[in-house]
Amino acid sequence: MEESRKEDVMEQEATDESEESVVDPEPETDTGGEEPADEENESEEAAEEADPETEDPAGETPKRSFFKKKKDKRDTQIEELTDRVQRQMAEFDNFRKRTEKEKAAMFEIGAKSVIEKVLPTIDNFERGLGGLTDEQKEDPFVQGMEKVYRQLLTTLEGIGVKPIEAVGRPFDPNFHNAVMHVEDEEAEENTVVEEFQKGYLYHDSVVRHSMVKVAN
Repeated sequence: MEESRKEDVMEQEATDESEESVVDPEPETDTGGEEPADEENESEEAAEEADPETEDPAGETPKRSFFKKKKDKRDTQIEELTDRVQRQMAEFDNFRKRTEKEKAAMFEIGAKSVIEKVLPTIDNFERGLGGLTDEQKEDPFVQGMEKVYRQLLTTLEGIGVKPIEAVGRPFDPNFHNAVMHVEDEEAEENTVVEEFQKGYLYHDSVVRHSMVKVAN
């Protein structure tokens, strides 16, 4: 009887020990590796403060605003340089045109000066050839001088020199120099009736006025 009681007590103690050893552990909470909510909010706020792309009240990030200001400054410099270059090009073009005009004027003045010195030679040829008789004109020497005279006139014409039309034309003070007035019923009033010295033009510019006689 005592043995059966001992067995019952031993069985009861074994049952209690097994119940104590099979106690379920507390379930672990699966956080998925995430930080608590408070720590997460704090980290997000710190990231926003450190992020240069955070928008400012004007709707632009500090980084974008910086590059925009830099771009605006560069565009302004480009406009200033472009305007300066255009002004310099315009000034150079005006200088070139003015220089060419002055050069052409100086060349014309120099050419007219040379032509004025040659014209007396032309006058002497005309006086000498005009006073010859028909028999004298057949002389080979005279014919040679006449050819030189013709060649000289052709050369002057080639560079733009031509004689002024005078006889039979209305008197024009821009081209004619009246040295004598006569009464001539056959000629119209204010008409050139005789030319004493031939005048010449160089590219429509008067080198020498014609010395003429004008009818009243």
